[in-house]
Amino acid sequence: MSGGIRLRPTMLSDLDFVISVEQDPANRPFITPWDRTQHEGAIRFPDFRHFIVEAGPGYPSAGFVILQGCRNPHRSIELKRIVLSPACQGQGAGRACIRVLAQMAFRDLRAHRFWLDVKGLNTRAQALYRSEGFIEEGRLRESVKTDDGYDALVVMAMLDREHAAMHEGRSGHADHPA
Repeated sequence: MSGGIRLRPTMLSDLDFVISVEQDPANRPFITPWDRTQHEGAIRFPDFRHFIVEAGPGYPSAGFVILQGCRNPHRSIELKRIVLSPACQGQGAGRACIRVLAQMAFRDLRAHRFWLDVKGLNTRAQALYRSEGFIEEGRLRESVKTDDGYDALVVMAMLDREHAAMHEGRSGHADHPA
């Protein structure tokens, strides 16, 4: 992906784009869409961080991400949602987002634990999360209804010391104490 990625805070004027990406038939099997009011709340409520992902030359809008638990007293922050437009998938934008979000969670928000859940059928995302240091903690069997039955949610997480060790391995030095 030429030009990399950047995140900017989502504005209310971005919500038509957010909902269109979420409702895209290519994305629907992998997420549980929110309505506009839920996104508005995530933009306004301080416990959330809602961002537009801008990627590629000129940084057009490519998707969105939501962090939840930013004020959690246990310092456990959830990657609530990451959704990219189908045209941007498979080009490294998702991996770049995960790296930026992990750094934000651990360095800026001082998280101890950064976690997510992912549908069991979304094996591509699970492989990405594993390759970025997330560890599977468990499965909530048949916990979400799908068009043709039920799917599991796979809970995955990374701790601050695991992120620091991984980052140290990539860069040759640690920039965040464990």
